[in-house]
Amino acid sequence: MLDISLLRKDLDAVVERLARRQNPQPFLDVAAFRTLESERKTIQTRTEELQARRNSLSKQIGQLKAKGEDVNAVMAEVGGIGDELKASAVRLEAIQAELQGMLMAIPNLPQDSVPVGADESGNVEVRRWGTPRAMDFAPRDHVDLGAPLGLDFETGARLSGARFSFLRGPVARLHRALAQFMLDLQTQEHGYTECYTPYIVNREILEGTSQLPKFEDDLFGVIASPGAYRRAVAHAPGSAGSSGADVYVQERDDGAERLEVKPRNQYLIPTSEVTLTNTVREQILDAAQLPIKLTAHSPCFRSEAGSAGRDTRGMIRQHQFDKVEMVQITKPEDSDAALEQMVGHAEAVLQKLELPYRVITLCTGDMGFGAARTYDLEVWLPAQNTYREISSCSNCEAFQARRMQARYRNAQGKTELVHTLNGSGLAVGRALVAVLENHQNADGSINVPPALRPYLGGLDRLAV
Repeated sequence: MLDISLLRKDLDAVVERLARRQNPQPFLDVAAFRTLESERKTIQTRTEELQARRNSLSKQIGQLKAKGEDVNAVMAEVGGIGDELKASAVRLEAIQAELQGMLMAIPNLPQDSVPVGADESGNVEVRRWGTPRAMDFAPRDHVDLGAPLGLDFETGARLSGARFSFLRGPVARLHRALAQFMLDLQTQEHGYTECYTPYIVNREILEGTSQLPKFEDDLFGVIASPGAYRRAVAHAPGSAGSSGADVYVQERDDGAERLEVKPRNQYLIPTSEVTLTNTVREQILDAAQLPIKLTAHSPCFRSEAGSAGRDTRGMIRQHQFDKVEMVQITKPEDSDAALEQMVGHAEAVLQKLELPYRVITLCTGDMGFGAARTYDLEVWLPAQNTYREISSCSNCEAFQARRMQARYRNAQGKTELVHTLNGSGLAVGRALVAVLENHQNADGSINVPPALRPYLGGLDRLAV
């Protein structure tokens, strides 16, 4: 969330920077903001005047009483002032709520160094590593390569629908090996602390990392079955049922009871960035604690709203996938360097897996909602003859911290918002795709990169 003082101080400059993301900018109703701000200032000025007048009248009442004079008229005026102050407080609270709603819908401001562009065509390549392997046979994609090794989309679809997969045997083992390798690399060589986090979080946690309210359609909400609550009918109306949801028992006209369930306001995590970053929520950290570097392997759940028809074949775009996430919490002056470091930590995974890739700086029109600057890592996929995203590393600066009220005490002893960064280290399913396709042989077997062999009992080749 942006600092509202930025908008109050120089609204035109904020709007200009937002327009770098999309021009004309659709994120803020400038006229409505100005109207609300004007009313807020008027109410606050009037409130100060009324409070001063009430204080003056209160003194007069004391003086009049001391003289034995009538105070009814003055007290009536004081009462009227009190009524107006109450009405003003109610209206001011409503205005603040509207302004807060506006702020929650505004994306982060891009750093000045971010290339300006309308969409991914404006992204800028920074560097490449590795040379795509020349194959003397037609490369097969991961779907064909993985099927004999246990990659099963038919069972996944039968169990859960489209965009789910079922892994068994060698490919399931490879998937596990990749996750373990990534965790070990990030913890043992790069200094991250391994975490295990909840997969279900409350609404305010997703608001803290800016997935809500903007991207609710991309999330899977958790709604318990009413059948689970019928055992809780004996609970008093409004009390917590056996599963923790609110249970309401209402009596119908015919005397029968009707059970209504208010679902928990919870969601499956779209990434463990959400849980890791929120570990500093509503805290004041000591400067000596920073930087905090956390990593976790978790499933990620995304509805993929708006992706109909895109990447329908294979594991590139799934409703459920695994990821090893990296999060850093830093002092503001250290966050830019931390971003470069984090990109290097993601690159190390690809290099050790011997996978060609390129690093891209995202332009203003392609960056995520909460990011001030983002690098994408794109891995080479021979079957598609192109690079595809496998990691995204972002500096969110104070945008998430302001929502979470995550602060630290600086050298001057004052509290200041921390900066938050997140990045994939890496997406496990896409790494599996890349290993299968880049290390395939003409007979369909897969050469195991040396870095993964200790996690596969020394195997150097996967074959049926």
